[in-house]
Formats: sequence, structure tokens, C-alpha cells
Amino acid sequence: MISISRKTVAWASAAVLAVGVGTAVIVLATGGSGQPASQPNSAPAHPAPLPPLRVVSISPADGEQGVDGVGNVTVTYNQPLPASAPLPVLSPAIAGTWQRAGDTAVFTPATGFPAHTHVTVTAAVAVTTAAKDSRGNPAPGATFTTARYSTLRLQEILAQLGYLPLSWTPAAGVAVPAGDAAAQLAAAYAAPPGTFSWTRHGYPSSLYSFWSQGEANTLDVGAITGFEADHGLTPDGVASRAVWAALLTAAAKGQRNTHGYSYAIASESLPETLTIWHNGRKVFSSLANTGIGVRPTGLGTFPVYEKMTFQVMTGTNPDGSHYADPVYWVSYFEGGDAVHYFDRGSYGWPQSLGCVELPYSAAKAAYPYLPYGTLVTVEA
Repeated sequence: MISISRKTVAWASAAVLAVGVGTAVIVLATGGSGQPASQPNSAPAHPAPLPPLRVVSISPADGEQGVDGVGNVTVTYNQPLPASAPLPVLSPAIAGTWQRAGDTAVFTPATGFPAHTHVTVTAAVAVTTAAKDSRGNPAPGATFTTARYSTLRLQEILAQLGYLPLSWTPAAGVAVPAGDAAAQLAAAYAAPPGTFSWTRHGYPSSLYSFWSQGEANTLDVGAITGFEADHGLTPDGVASRAVWAALLTAAAKGQRNTHGYSYAIASESLPETLTIWHNGRKVFSSLANTGIGVRPTGLGTFPVYEKMTFQVMTGTNPDGSHYADPVYWVSYFEGGDAVHYFDRGSYGWPQSLGCVELPYSAAKAAYPYLPYGTLVTVEA
């Protein structure tokens, strides 16, 4: 006969009752204690929600001037940028790539922005008070302006292309690859080091006196004018955005000046003369006529900006009468003043209304030695 204690019966009854109610509850006894183990029924912990995504800063900053147009644009956020978050937008749009890097989005241009470009960076999320517009209000982005191109680099390219009476040699290891547009643009903002050398030494001293490395000067104006004429641009001697675009293209393609380099002096010392040097040699000299007292030829140095083999010049004489004179081999260098043929009984003293007049054969011979951009000095 098996003896069962009252305590054992009570435990068994409890177990049966639990099973009878439903199989979802399992009661286990602890070893030797007779007490069931307690299993907490708490919900799993959830991480605290992230704060809203905001822009902390943009570089270059809003309103910044003189920015390197080939540099990166960086937008910094208050937390790592999710892959689902929209990237900022640049205007004007250029080729390049955005990359997420921790709490930043970084744009690397394929080539870069041209000089004097107003660039707007628009973020697609809210911004903190660290980013302000020009009125001090929270801004959706930033607007900055790129720098102007380097005058020194302008001179380097003009020298390399043969539009200056100097050559330029880059320092060792810093040559700008001709066909690399990105490298050419980067050099336009920050000129590489190198050395200028005079290609010819047969010019008069006045020509050498015009040169100033790294600073705008008279030689630059003549070189730009000649380049503009060769590339279908208005020959005004101004290094505009269009001129720079053409220069960078010409540098990449090695499109050199084919006219050589000329310099002319019109002397008002009696007898008056016109003398031309070409590629370092004196190639032309002739008696000439300059302007009379009431219509003098302006003193100074000016580039040839217009040429034509024939023209009917019209204007007003000092006495108020009008003229319409056929002239040949015309090279304008300052306003209405030009080197050209005009029929006179003699040459060598003031007779014109501002122009430098030559005999027919001399004017014809001088014409090809006065290409666009040739500097003409009128001296007393």
C-alpha cells in the first residue's frame, strides 16, 4: 500500500487544475522549495527617438566672397545623414558627386564653377539658427560667390599661346595637363609657379617697360585684344568670362597665335615716322603724318582693334564741312585714329585729323605687320 501525504495531494491537484484551465500556462516547481519560478512579463525596451534632422553649417558660408570655384561644398548636420534623407541641391547645377560621410554631405565638382558665379546651396531639411540668411533669419541654405581668375595665370596662358613677347615655363613637376579641363580651371584660380622669359630682345625699351608680372598691364591688353580677334570675340582687350572660357579651351587644345608679335611707334618728332618691329626685328619704317593742332593724334599706347583693306572715312573738318575720303590698308588703334594710306603731296609732318597717314606702298607693306592686338605707341 502506497502512502501519499496531504501536501503531495495538494500539489498534484493544483497541477491538474492548471492544465485543465489551458495549456498556455506551465507551472514548474523550484528544486526542493515547492514554489513556482517567477517569469516577468515586461515589454522589450525601445531606443529614444532621434531629434529631427537639421543643418548645422554650410561651407562655403552664406555671403562668402572670393571662393575657390573648384573646392568642395560641405553641409554638416546635427546627426549622421540617413541614406533616405534627400541631398542638398546646388544652383547652378554642375557635374560632380555628393557623398554622405557621417554627419556631413560633401559635394566634389568634376571640374568646378567659373569665376564670379553666384552659387546657392539649398538644403532639403530644417536648419538651426547657426545657418542664417542675409536678414538674420533661418536660411534653407547658403549663397556664395566664386573668386575672379588669377591675372598671373592669364599671363601664363597668353605667353604659352604666343600672344605676349614672352615665354612661360612651369616649375618642375607643376605643369598643367593641356587636356585636363579640371586642372586648367584649378590653375585659373591659383596660378602654378613658373618663369617668364623674353622671347626676343630686339624691341625698343618702351615695350619692355610695359610688363608687370602678376598685375594687369598694357602688354596684357594688346595680347587679349589679339586673342579675342582670333577667336571671334569683340576685340576690346577685356578679360571677360567669355574670353576666359575661350582661353581655357585654347590652352587645352594648344591653339597658338599664328601672326607673330608686332610693336609700332609713331613718332611726332620731325620728320614724323612710323616704325614697326615684328618678332624682335625692325621690319618697317616710313615717313608719316599725324594730327594737326586742332585734331592731334593722342599720345599713349593703344592696341589695334579693327582692320579693313578699304574704307570710305567720313567726318567733319575743323571748318565745319564734311568729308568722305576713300582710304586703304586701315588699322584702327584708338577711337577714330588709324594707320592708313591717304594721298598727300608730302609726308613727315602734321597734316591729318588724328590718323597716322602713310604713302600707298608703305601702308600696304605695313598692313600685315599690324595684326589685331599690335600695340601702337604715339610719342612726341
